[in-house]
Amino acid sequence: MSLAGKVALVTGGSRGIGAATARLLRQAGARVVFSYRAAGEQAQKLVAECGGEDVCRALKQELATVEDGAALIAAGAAVFGRIDCLVVNHGIWPPHDQPISEMTTAQWRTTLGVNLDSVFGLVRGFVAQVESHVPKSGHGAPNVVGARGYIVLVASTAAQRGEAYHADYAASKGALLSLTKSLSSELAAQGILCNCVAPGWVRTEMSAGTFADPAASKKALGTIPLGRAAEPEEIAGPIVFLCTPWAGFISGEIFNVNGGAVLVG
Repeated sequence: MSLAGKVALVTGGSRGIGAATARLLRQAGARVVFSYRAAGEQAQKLVAECGGEDVCRALKQELATVEDGAALIAAGAAVFGRIDCLVVNHGIWPPHDQPISEMTTAQWRTTLGVNLDSVFGLVRGFVAQVESHVPKSGHGAPNVVGARGYIVLVASTAAQRGEAYHADYAASKGALLSLTKSLSSELAAQGILCNCVAPGWVRTEMSAGTFADPAASKKALGTIPLGRAAEPEEIAGPIVFLCTPWAGFISGEIFNVNGGAVLVG
């Protein structure tokens, strides 16, 4: 499971699933760059926890547009010279219920800008820098043991079963499932593996409001056979696995990490 010698970029890495992923990547030996938007104090604490700036670096970056994603790839690659593993973890989930008939254009565009447009910029930039830094052999096969690069997109069970009153979020995450499959079809033969982890309910700051409401918490947990929400580390584990040679024959997969929740409407 060693990632010694590898460099990983994690978006939205200052807390929650992203922070747990950064920690586990460091434990596996990778150098880590992670982005944050506003949680600067948490970001710096995580850098120190992960061994300091020689092996872990935090970059402040908005991720709301294609251009934002491209800018983060450029800045991230400059830190340690390259990026081998891209973990696209950032995203927003407007916590208020919003009927589609009342959803504003601004909300729709904001959610898709953060959750989808920036992802395009990230992926496009990442693939270009892998192609420029990691050569192929003369016959087109990767000239390294294992893959040339790894992409892990973090979606949601909402991508597959939908989520009433959160159509913007579900649509944006659903697009990541199709993007995973499209990228796999295009890039796997080049040695760049793309997979997706789709969590269910996870105890993070983003879901804290739901679990603080007894009625909402009971409804959410009632859909999970394990009877509880995941801890961030339980999502980070599968993400990091998909960046290792042990996942070298896995491409285009949607890994459901949801405690057994039934993925039907």
